[in-house]
Amino acid sequence: MKENNKSLVAGLSAIIGAVVIVALVGLFAIRPQPELITGEADASEYRVSNMVPGHVDTIYVHEGDRVHAGDTLAHIGSRQVDAKMMQATAARSAATAQSQKAKHGARDQQVEMARQVWQKAQAAEEVYRKSYERVKGLKEKGVVAQQKLDEVEAQYKVAQADCAAAEQQYLMAKEGAQKEDIAAAAALVDRAGGAVAEVQSYLDDSYLIAPCDGVVLELFAKVGDLIGTGSPVVSILDMSDSWFFFSVREDMLKGIENGDSVKVRIPALGEQRYSCKVSKVQAMASYATWRATKTNGQYDVKSFDVKVVPTEPIEGLRAGMTAILEMED
Repeated sequence: MKENNKSLVAGLSAIIGAVVIVALVGLFAIRPQPELITGEADASEYRVSNMVPGHVDTIYVHEGDRVHAGDTLAHIGSRQVDAKMMQATAARSAATAQSQKAKHGARDQQVEMARQVWQKAQAAEEVYRKSYERVKGLKEKGVVAQQKLDEVEAQYKVAQADCAAAEQQYLMAKEGAQKEDIAAAAALVDRAGGAVAEVQSYLDDSYLIAPCDGVVLELFAKVGDLIGTGSPVVSILDMSDSWFFFSVREDMLKGIENGDSVKVRIPALGEQRYSCKVSKVQAMASYATWRATKTNGQYDVKSFDVKVVPTEPIEGLRAGMTAILEMED
C-alpha cells in the first residue's frame, strides 16, 4: 500500500513538473520580443560636374577607387573654348601694341617729317611777309592799287596760319599721345586681359577635380560622350561625413531627443557597439508613414526620421549597411 502511494506521489510530481515546464515555455514563447529599431548607413555624396560643354577626353578613375581632395578625375575637351582662347590672346596682343604705341609716341621719322613741314611753312611765311611789306611801301607811294595790297596781305595771313598749324603738328608728334589716349589704350589692354582670364578659367574648369577624400561611387559618362554644362560626370562618396537614418514609430520614440547619446550596432562589422549622437528627429511625410491601428480603442501611429551621427569615424563602414539602434542607459 505504501509503495502504491509513493508511486502515485511520484507520478503526480512528474505531471506537475511537466505542466510547469510547459507553462514556462509557453509563457516565454508567447511573450512579445522587443522590437529592433533598424536603419542604414549613409554619407555625403558629391557629384562633380563640368562648367563648359564638350566631349569627355579622359577619365582618370574607376568606380570604387579611393581619391583624395585635389586629384584629377576627368578632362572635358572643347574646341570652341580653345578657339576663344586664340581670339582673346590675339586681341590682347593687339591692345598691348596700341598701348605701347601710345606710350612711346610717334616714330622718329614722323617727328622729323613734321619738323621739316614746319620749317617749310616758316620759309613760306617769311616770303609772304617780305612781299606784304614791299607792296605796302609801294602803296604808300601810290605806285600800286589798294586791291594788290589786299591780295598780298591775305596771302601773308594764310602763310602765318599754315606756319602755326605746322608748328602744332610738330609739337604733337614730338610730345606723343595725350594722357587720355594713353589711359584709353591701357584700358583696352586690361579688357583684353580680362577676356583671356575668363577663357583660361574655362580651360582650368575643363579638368574635374575631387572636392574631398572619398570613394568613386559612380561614373555618369564615358570617354567620347558629349555632355552639357552642369552635367555630373563623377560621383564621390565621402565616408568621413557619415550618419545613420532610422525610421522610428512614435510609440517607440520615448527617450530619443536631439543630442542624446545612443549606441549603434552594425551587423556587417560584428557585435561592437559604436557611440553616436542623435542630431535630428523629424516627422516623416504623412502619406507614407501612417500605420492604421484603430482597433479596440487604439490609434494611428506616425513614423519619425531619426538621424544619428557617429562620434568617431567607423572603420569599414559603407553606405547602405544595416544598423541597429540601441538606447544608452
